[in-house]
Amino acid sequence: MSPTPERPLRADASRNQERLLEVAAEAFGREGAGASLKAIAMEAGVGIGTLYRRFPTREALVESVYRNEVARLCASSPVLLGQLHAVEALRAWMRQFVDFMATKHAMADALRQVLASEDDRMHTRFLLRDAIATLLDAGVAEGTIRPGLDAYDLMMALGGVTLIADGPEQRDMAMRLLDFLIDGVRAA
Repeated sequence: MSPTPERPLRADASRNQERLLEVAAEAFGREGAGASLKAIAMEAGVGIGTLYRRFPTREALVESVYRNEVARLCASSPVLLGQLHAVEALRAWMRQFVDFMATKHAMADALRQVLASEDDRMHTRFLLRDAIATLLDAGVAEGTIRPGLDAYDLMMALGGVTLIADGPEQRDMAMRLLDFLIDGVRAA
């Protein structure tokens, strides 16, 4: 017997879920995965029962926040390209990536338990690589980004930059290092 498809959420329930994910991402970024679920629900403007109805465990919330943030980051590539030239879209995307990674680092212990499989980790890497490739391809077509760059290599370099982006001073350094990466991808 096949599983029953999940019914789409009502509009208000969908808004509540999105708000919970947004507030939880901010809270986890500030306080780590141990942030108070009651405080998250309160800040999102819902009751704790609503939080637990959508996310029965802390781990379920952590995983949903992570997957939602990955999806939002990846979906921002074409949006940024619609607003900016490719090099500036890439810069803006990389800044978002630094913020995403700061939240991910704060949830690292919980994510190790939730995303235990290598398949999960590789799937995320491919999604992020494809988002970067979209930006690089647009820049090559514009003539502003040099051809022949490997999106996965740039993602790994960007990942290295994010390792130091923990705290205000380090974040400032990470932003300066992003400028070096941007200079390295520009067409001559």
